[in-house]
Amino acid sequence: MTASLSRRRLLLAGAGTVSIPAWPPLAQAANAGSGYPQRALHLVSPYPPGGTNDLVARITGRELSALLGQPVVIDNRGGAGGTLGTNAVVQVVPDGYTLLNASSGNLTSAPQVIGAPYDPLNDLVPVGFLGHVRFVLAVNPALPIRSLAELIAYARANPGKINYGTAGNGTGGHIAGEYLRQRTGIDIVHVPYRGSALAVSDALAGHVQLVLDPLAGQYVRDGRLRGLAFSGARSAPDLPGVPSIDEAGVPKWEATNFFLAAVPRNTPKPVVEALLKAYAEIAAKPAVVKELQALGVEILPLQQQQITELIKAEIALNNRVIQAAQIRG
Repeated sequence: MTASLSRRRLLLAGAGTVSIPAWPPLAQAANAGSGYPQRALHLVSPYPPGGTNDLVARITGRELSALLGQPVVIDNRGGAGGTLGTNAVVQVVPDGYTLLNASSGNLTSAPQVIGAPYDPLNDLVPVGFLGHVRFVLAVNPALPIRSLAELIAYARANPGKINYGTAGNGTGGHIAGEYLRQRTGIDIVHVPYRGSALAVSDALAGHVQLVLDPLAGQYVRDGRLRGLAFSGARSAPDLPGVPSIDEAGVPKWEATNFFLAAVPRNTPKPVVEALLKAYAEIAAKPAVVKELQALGVEILPLQQQQITELIKAEIALNNRVIQAAQIRG
């Protein structure tokens, strides 16, 4: 089975209504042999404040606190494509009091680009899959480009003259930009930032012409950026007039992004079970679904093994892109 087919099947398997597995009641699971949790939890967002990962962490952290009955502190530890914060979580005592709000980039691409000293498949245990998040390709309205086809034509006629901003080296946006280069043969220049908020801010100011980031969606809606396309095969009602990348002329787009929660390996099983149930309940709340959809996140109720298979498939795709582009941190 190819990485692409595996990923597509997994995403399709998770699509539709959200169901909660038949775990024991939350209080029972949480207190099974450990009394967990007895104090505040720390949810690490491995990116600076203001970006999509941070916003997702704040939404889910609020809900996690309500379900577990303890404060959840959002701990932003940005840097090195999300690998600094991720490595910090890997090294803590595995007691369930420090969690990682992971993006696909800091699990499936940044470790290879940056050379991070952790293995996402062996050093972390997933406790909740939050969903797929779309990339939005957007330009500053001052640029005379109104479609992805026009961007490709302009970039081919002006090699090296278009720069694109992302949340950093090895992030999902960086891989998506390189994947776009490889699929279309255009020459665009990557400009890494320390987080999504700074990349989008510079696109708004015209310092970079193109940005690939979920956070760009809200500025497309208010007209401050011009949306050219978004990743994903489905329509986006909140981005009227903006086609999917497939519809815009790059069919069978594979590069994606997702969010999941994880804890260090060797975290006690009762704690993992309590967190799995809590995140499943969070994903089933209509109000949370609505909040996450506003950020471009489509909730998918994947189970632990499905999450692991998705990570493996994404690593395989990203390795191909990284090697072809000779990306280095």
